[in-house]
Amino acid sequence: MFERLKIKWKISSNLQLVKIFIVFSITGSFAMVISSPITENLGINPQNLDWYIYWPVRIVLITLVYQVALLIVAAVFFELKFFWKFEKKFLKRIGFKNLK
Repeated sequence: MFERLKIKWKISSNLQLVKIFIVFSITGSFAMVISSPITENLGINPQNLDWYIYWPVRIVLITLVYQVALLIVAAVFFELKFFWKFEKKFLKRIGFKNLK
């Protein structure tokens, strides 16, 4: 399974694969933890918004925080090149077609 990921992601070492997994896990946890204080500071909470507004806004916010945090954490682990390709692929899928 890990060999298939290494081929798909075009990486050569197990160390790089481990660093990529660590970046994904740190970033996911960070985005979830930091989204609550951000929504509270913006006045977005379930007490003053209906659930069908609150949850889509929160999910969009978590996604945005995740994308920014992914690049920051990747830079700390010296994997920015890999994650910038990953990020560009995501951005193209959501409509940013002119990225190089």
